[in-house]
Amino acid sequence: MSGRLWLKMGAAGGIMCIGGPALIYYVTPTEEELFKRYNPELQKRSLENRQKKQEDFDNFVGKLKEYSRSNKPIWEAAAEDEARTRATGIEEQQRITDEIQKRRDEIKRHSLNPN
Repeated sequence: MSGRLWLKMGAAGGIMCIGGPALIYYVTPTEEELFKRYNPELQKRSLENRQKKQEDFDNFVGKLKEYSRSNKPIWEAAAEDEARTRATGIEEQQRITDEIQKRRDEIKRHSLNPN
């Protein structure tokens, strides 16, 4: 193989390795350009939901930071937190159910004894 062939292969490889990503970067629209292409209804909905999405993302990142502080892998810490949250939700639901039952019992007692 001659030096000329190696030079052509190197040039072609360089063009593909550098030119390909450069072309993708040049062709891909920015977020602002995509937003301008939305119809007005979608733009309005997007603006309304932007704050909520940002809050959700901030909560997600905060939880990831919290999970990463432990010595356990993030997926294990997330599973433990999910189980803890689920248990708290079940306890809250049970408390509400008990409260409703107490109210029903109280209503029954007052209806039987109108004193």
